[in-house]
Amino acid sequence: MKIAIGADHAGYNLKEQLIPVLKGLNCDIIDVGTHSAESVDYPDFAHPVAKSVEEKECAFGILICGSGNGVNITANKHQGIRSALCWNVEISKLARQHNDANIIALPARYIGFKEASEMVEVFISTPFEGGRHSKRVDKISC
Repeated sequence: MKIAIGADHAGYNLKEQLIPVLKGLNCDIIDVGTHSAESVDYPDFAHPVAKSVEEKECAFGILICGSGNGVNITANKHQGIRSALCWNVEISKLARQHNDANIIALPARYIGFKEASEMVEVFISTPFEGGRHSKRVDKISC
């Protein structure tokens, strides 16, 4: 499975910690940056991740910033993207099951590595339930 990952300066350390976890799950990673903890603008990394998922180059995307909000808002500007801001394992599971989310947005300043790695693993391994949720997801796009 191919996954795109991107972060701003606040999410840089968490991104670097998650990449080996993803590789351990046999994921091919496209790392769009950032590649240091120097201050950067989160849209510069959210747009490339969203585009790779939107164009089906990657199955999923992972975006990380301080609160998770900036990257989440940016990603959701792309058609076909359903980015979910997740702060615990249950939310990440429900984002996949009920919303068919294809990008997980993580708030690096409010979660730890252990929780983030569990959320990502659950997110990429949980299937969309379909059924009653399908008609709702179909109404999201403008």
